[in-house]
Amino acid sequence: MNATSYIKRNIAVLICSAFITAAISSCGDTTKKNETTTEDAHDHGAEGHEEHSEALELSQEQMNAVGIVIGEIEQKNLTAVVKASGQLAVPPQNAAQINVLTGGIIRKINVIEGQRVSKGQVLVTIENQDLIKLQQDYLTAKSGFSFIEAEYNRQQQLKAANAGTGKAHQQAEANYNAERAKLKALERQLQQYGISVSRIASGNITSQVPVTAPINGTIGKISAETGSYAQPGVSIMDIVDNSKIHADLIVFEKDLSKIKVGQKVDFRLTNQKNEQIEGQIYGINKSFENDSKGVVVHAVIKKPGANLIPGMYVTGLIGVGTETTSAVPIDAVVRSEGKEFIFVVDESAKAAHEEEHDHAHKGEAEEKHKEEDAKDQNSVHFKKVEVTTGVSELGYIQITPVEKLPTHVKVVTKGAFYLQSKSSGPAEHSH
Repeated sequence: MNATSYIKRNIAVLICSAFITAAISSCGDTTKKNETTTEDAHDHGAEGHEEHSEALELSQEQMNAVGIVIGEIEQKNLTAVVKASGQLAVPPQNAAQINVLTGGIIRKINVIEGQRVSKGQVLVTIENQDLIKLQQDYLTAKSGFSFIEAEYNRQQQLKAANAGTGKAHQQAEANYNAERAKLKALERQLQQYGISVSRIASGNITSQVPVTAPINGTIGKISAETGSYAQPGVSIMDIVDNSKIHADLIVFEKDLSKIKVGQKVDFRLTNQKNEQIEGQIYGINKSFENDSKGVVVHAVIKKPGANLIPGMYVTGLIGVGTETTSAVPIDAVVRSEGKEFIFVVDESAKAAHEEEHDHAHKGEAEEKHKEEDAKDQNSVHFKKVEVTTGVSELGYIQITPVEKLPTHVKVVTKGAFYLQSKSSGPAEHSH
């Protein structure tokens, strides 16, 4: 009887031990599962945080502090434009190549590259021994002409008194005309070389001649050196007068009918941070430029600055009327690395952020969760969008987004510069 009771008691103990072990194991699995779930949630939240780390997020207090204003893309009646590219140039009469009429040794160069010169200013002094013979010939011709002129005058007097012969008068007149033509030719030659005939007449013979500036302007490249030989027809330097600089724009066939003389042009210097200058159409070519199906349109620049150089690339916006177009305040557009951007309110990013936030903080204290939700509801997410710009008038500028934007999208109309500086710095993300 005692043996039977002992066996029953042991069986009961074993059964109880098995139940206790199973219960402990079940609790451990539940704990691990909960820990795993919590870790997964935090990992997912971290991934979401990393995914949106590049987004711009500001609270309403921050926006008020820096003066950020949100508005919409408006439809404005702005000037319709034809966009054309081209280069700056100067008229042929405002550019000069400096050559010499006779070969010679360069004895002196009086200017340097970039120097401003006036018309008639001596640029270079050339020496040529052949010029001495030319001056000698002039003096000889001038001396001989004095005798010919005296004989011609004497024959004129005899003819008037009917005392001379017609043949002698004719001979004297022929000699006079021939010698006078020869003397005038030699004088003209000397004047072309810049030698004064009055100085030669007084006995001042020189072997050096000055080369003068034919126009006002700025010295460009000097391709000669002191002591080198200057050859006729080979340029030794050039002069450019940028006071009449203009733009040669290429307008294609489809837009040609819209272009007329007198239309206003807003220029943007491509490689000068899009600096803007004003101009006006003054001429339209009547033939296509090579095979491009484009016609050159000439536009004068109203106030040319000293930094405008022939050959610079420009983009011209030719005003051809008015049209209703998408526009934002000029302050809404920022420039970075040669591109233009606006900042829009990113509703999709805000929704994704709220979903990740709810998932990451599931199970936390309700009161704390409500506080963080209130903060998130008070914040705004921004996204930088690239645009191309057109004409600007009355404080507004025409824009065309590179990517399609949602209807009635909200944009930053004031304070975009702050967002630009924030986006170029370390990324921030706050809950």
